[in-house]
Amino acid sequence: MNADGVGESDPTGVVGDTTGMPTTDGLRPGATDKGTVPNTRRSGTPTTDGFRPGATDKGTVPNARRSAGEVVFVGAGPGAADLITVRGAKVIAEADIIIWASSLVDAALIADARPDALIVDSASLSLEGVQPLYQRAKDEGLLVARVHTGDPSIYGATAEQRRLCDEIGLPHRTIPGVSAFAAAAARMDAEITVPEVSQSMILTRLEGGRTPMPERETVRGFAAHGATMALYLSAARNKVLQEELLAGGYPPETPCIVGYRVTWPDELMLRCRLDELSAAMAEHKLWKHTIVLVGPALAETGIETRSHLYHPGFRHEYRKAEGEAPVPGPGTTHRKARP
Repeated sequence: MNADGVGESDPTGVVGDTTGMPTTDGLRPGATDKGTVPNTRRSGTPTTDGFRPGATDKGTVPNARRSAGEVVFVGAGPGAADLITVRGAKVIAEADIIIWASSLVDAALIADARPDALIVDSASLSLEGVQPLYQRAKDEGLLVARVHTGDPSIYGATAEQRRLCDEIGLPHRTIPGVSAFAAAAARMDAEITVPEVSQSMILTRLEGGRTPMPERETVRGFAAHGATMALYLSAARNKVLQEELLAGGYPPETPCIVGYRVTWPDELMLRCRLDELSAAMAEHKLWKHTIVLVGPALAETGIETRSHLYHPGFRHEYRKAEGEAPVPGPGTTHRKARP
């Protein structure tokens, strides 16, 4: 969630219970100013093979591997503490240094941090403010959990951090997380891609804000496709957003889903028509931490198309066809079935 919508970074504001959160000096209560790391290490952080690189089958991390240090960009999910991945939670529990934004991430997500871990609130830090922590991790061979709301790959500002790590010579990797668009669809029991209605998903933001957008990327231009669209960082200018979506070709009755702080305790979810979008958002004062989904696939009723994959007449590697093959609807493109 960002200052003007749901996203993956926000420099202001504190949310959730402050118990166990960093103090004004950036340290978790009880942590030392040096973030002392005991000589006895805990079990390794899982990777694709189940262990932190260099870990033995018993979970110990050899000193030779520790000397390199590592940053792990952890997707914390949309809000609820139990929507983080198992792998991400383990990295946080194992980390020597945890960098998180109190304005975006629930304190419960770092509640299992080691008592001696150095916990730094990045809500007021610039990239340059994080650099000394990465340098220290490189110099002392420490594991850093860089906790990002949602999925780090979506509006997460991780590319510049990876460049910084590369300049320092600090290894890094990413653990994905549940993004707000997926959480919002799940909360409203909606399918984003419905056969013959929409098979594409566009993730974007309204142009014209503080962050420059490529000239070829506009909400109006994307709307011309009629696909499902997820709009981040656009809530503050909801009137313009509605106008551009309509100008691009979405019909006024196109269904929309609006999610404010999705899966947080104070979550607000609502449905509306596209021509009612701005009024609905203004009524509820939704100007930040809000994601908007729009597209015909989001309709609650009236869609009767079905997946070919589960049609009895559809043949594939694991099942023979039974009866007539499914007939594609008008206005669709498809590969002709082989005889």
